[in-house]
Amino acid sequence: MRYPGRIIRKGEKDAQLVRAIKTKLNEALGFMDQPELMLDPKDGNFGPKMESAIRFYQSRHVDAEGMLLRQDGELGPNTWGALFGDDTVNASTTPRDPLLAKVLQVAADEEAKKVREKPKNSNRGPEVDRYVASTGAPMGSSWCCAFVYWCFEQGAKAMGRTNPMVRTAGCLNHWEEARKKGTRSITADAAQENPALVESGMVFIMDHGSGMGHTGLVEKVTGGVVTTIEGNTDASKTREGGGVYRLVRKIGDINKGFIDYTG
Repeated sequence: MRYPGRIIRKGEKDAQLVRAIKTKLNEALGFMDQPELMLDPKDGNFGPKMESAIRFYQSRHVDAEGMLLRQDGELGPNTWGALFGDDTVNASTTPRDPLLAKVLQVAADEEAKKVREKPKNSNRGPEVDRYVASTGAPMGSSWCCAFVYWCFEQGAKAMGRTNPMVRTAGCLNHWEEARKKGTRSITADAAQENPALVESGMVFIMDHGSGMGHTGLVEKVTGGVVTTIEGNTDASKTREGGGVYRLVRKIGDINKGFIDYTG
C-alpha cells in the first residue's frame, strides 16, 4: 500500500485506509493473539486506542536511516515506511534536470575533497573564500548559501546554461527572493505532509530565528529522509561548522522549505 501523500492522524475520514492500517499494526505488534490489545480491523474509526498503538509501534522501530521514530501517534512518511516498507514511500535519487545533476556532481566533488576552513572556525580558507567571493559577500561571512550558489555557478558554466539561482549568501534572503521571482518552492508544512514533493537536486532552507538560517543541496530522498551535501556545517549538523559534509536529515526538521530550480 502506497503512502497516501498526507499524515494520517486521529479523526481520519478514510475508513478503508484506517482498517488497512489497523490490520498491519495488529500483525506488526503481535496483537492478533491478544484480544484486549488488538485493534478492530472492521472499525474504520481512528480513535485513541489506535493512536496509542501507533505510539507503541513508534517506540520500537526506526526509520529508513536507522533514526528513532517520533512518538506522536500519527502516520507520517517515516512511520508509514517502517510499517509498510520503505518502497511504499517516495524515493528520488536523480534530478530531472541535467543542470541540477551537474550541480550535485560539483557539490559531491567538494565533499570528496573534504573541504575545511583554514584556520578552524574562521569562515575562511582557499575553497571557502572562492564560495563566498562568487556571491559578492564579504570574506569571513557564513558560507553555507555561498557554497550552494558556487555549485550552481560551476554547474551552469559546465552545461553552458545561465545560473538560475539567486545570487546571495543569505539563506533566508534566498528563500524570499526566489519566491519573488516565481521559482517553485515547497513549504515545510507541505513537504512534511507529502514528502513525494521533495526531489533530488532541490535546495533546502532552515530558519533558526533572528535572521539566521542554514541551507544545502538535497542529494537524494528516501521517504521522509533526505541525504544532503552542505557547506559551513559538520557531523553535528550545526549551521556554523567548518566544512563541506554529506549529512542525513529528516524532512520534518527542515522548517522553512525547499526551492526547486528544475528548468
